[in-house]
Amino acid sequence: MQRRSRGLNAGLLLLLSQIFHVGISNIPPVTLAALAVNIWFFLSPLKPLLGSCLSVEKCCQEKEWQRLLLSPFHHADDWHLYFNMVSLLWKGIHLERRLGSRWFAYVVTTFSLLTGLVYLVLEFALAEFMDEPGFKRNCGVGFSGVLFALKVLNNHYCPGGFVRVLGFPVPSRFGCWAELLAIHLVTPGTSFAGHLAGILVGLLYTHGPLKKIMETCAGIFSSSNGYPGQRPYFNNSGYPGFQDYYPHGRATYHAEAPRNYDAYTAGLSEEEQLERALQASLWDRAGSLSLSAMPTTFLEITWTAC
Repeated sequence: MQRRSRGLNAGLLLLLSQIFHVGISNIPPVTLAALAVNIWFFLSPLKPLLGSCLSVEKCCQEKEWQRLLLSPFHHADDWHLYFNMVSLLWKGIHLERRLGSRWFAYVVTTFSLLTGLVYLVLEFALAEFMDEPGFKRNCGVGFSGVLFALKVLNNHYCPGGFVRVLGFPVPSRFGCWAELLAIHLVTPGTSFAGHLAGILVGLLYTHGPLKKIMETCAGIFSSSNGYPGQRPYFNNSGYPGFQDYYPHGRATYHAEAPRNYDAYTAGLSEEEQLERALQASLWDRAGSLSLSAMPTTFLEITWTAC
């Protein structure tokens, strides 16, 4: 695993410029908190990369299970952080406004833990099936697995669109799989298992039992502060409120309409920030990265917004 380079962190500076361009007050609170935690851990890591990365050997054999909590929030260098956090910024804005802040926080936390667990299962299965113990020593860090899970969720809520992967149009429902393959064609040193784990967790939520299990657990361990038919939202000034939500399309009255969430983008499209990122030396650095979790923004450009 490549160690962090010292000196000017151009990726971090570019990330901060993107955040301030969008506007801190226009970023929903959970997304903003997740960005802050990742940046904080990059600047002040709790442990060195080799002490926080996730592997079968360290977790299952040496019982260092705290790595499940540490690994998603540590990044190998500033460009690894940049691409992952820009992806989180856009996915968080779209998904948090749809799901509500509390549920989105629940989703991100659950995805972070489950992606790590599924990654361990996949690496163990590869080691056993291929009789190659080296898979058990593969050690990964980064938020990319969670981002792949969120990408599956975002595509589920925005069906029928298209994405571009390496310049080729792909239906959004296949975008995750196309990007999974494309990343490992462009940068074969990345962790296939880490990204695949995220996709599988996302599918467990959208097409499997995970969502119902989460709803059951939320009903047991929490109480609702709103009245039936509501879900929380945050307006473009960052202040909380409620909007009507009727899963069966029935409304008995009309309350205040939710604000225009397009203000979150502050006029900056995802295509524009991706073009800027590519110009900021993606291709001359991507070949040198040896990361277990690569960014999920530079290969895909969404054609349709939801």
